[in-house]
Amino acid sequence: MKSSAPAILDHLASLADTTRSRILLLLDRHELTVSELCGIVQLPQSTVSRHLKALADSGWVAARAEGTSNLYTMTRDDLDPSARRLWLLVREQVGSSPASAQDQRRLQAALAERRTKSQEFFSSSAGQWDRVRDDLFGDRFHLAALAALADATWTVGDLGCGTGQVSAALAPFVTRVIAVDASAAMLQASKKRLSNFDNVELRRGELEALPIDDGRLDAATLMLVLHHVPEPERALADVARVLKPRGRAIVVDMLPHDRDSYRQQMGHVWLGFSDEHVRRMFQEAGFEDVRIVSLPPDAKSKGPGLFVATATTPRKHETTKTD
Repeated sequence: MKSSAPAILDHLASLADTTRSRILLLLDRHELTVSELCGIVQLPQSTVSRHLKALADSGWVAARAEGTSNLYTMTRDDLDPSARRLWLLVREQVGSSPASAQDQRRLQAALAERRTKSQEFFSSSAGQWDRVRDDLFGDRFHLAALAALADATWTVGDLGCGTGQVSAALAPFVTRVIAVDASAAMLQASKKRLSNFDNVELRRGELEALPIDDGRLDAATLMLVLHHVPEPERALADVARVLKPRGRAIVVDMLPHDRDSYRQQMGHVWLGFSDEHVRRMFQEAGFEDVRIVSLPPDAKSKGPGLFVATATTPRKHETTKTD
């Protein structure tokens, strides 16, 4: 009865060819295209492709498509222990050869050419890069990505959630979102937008009396909502109540303005907030580390300027209630 040859013999056969070993040495640390490998080892494409196929068939390399090219790399993590030990020995011997030294110099040149192409693009496109990027990805992708700064274990309150835009941005990155709004119509719109998320809970309630237990939230956002609240200091005091020690509140709202028509047209109670007003409200609610930053205006916007204010609750805090 025939017995199959030990796997080590197959590995030896794969690495017996000097060119294959040189190619594998290059792919041990880098992903390279066939064209790049041809330039480095100074061999025609047909020869390089034949060696790559042999290495792929024996499990030493893998390829992934990128555009119209394939990028090859060594599958070191998937090799069996005997193959890894063999490769360490072969790498030591092949890596010290004059041919491999030449390969390494040409490899660095190939990598430098990649960087040069990238630098040439940015040098020629610097003046129009914002437009190019916006055309490709839109002008808001970075805002959605910033939600990843939230800790994955957090429970976050989207207070005055409106149609759920902030909740939708936060939900993929945190454990739970509690979205609160006083308007049944807004909550219905939020429900539709957030239907694909199972970690968002919608609750109806006023900001001055949040339907959330004490110390449940790691962070809370109030996005363009505080100017609708008759007693914003009471709202911030209740936000402090529902936050954990060292919980963070984030408020985005309008700077002071004189557009009195907003009161009638959109139900605004406050025509923006000054830095002093915001700081005082936070401090009276028991917050610390208050920081207020004016946001750069959007060229397309027609409304007043905006600010973002952040503050944290003390390590051990007693919430402030305003009668």
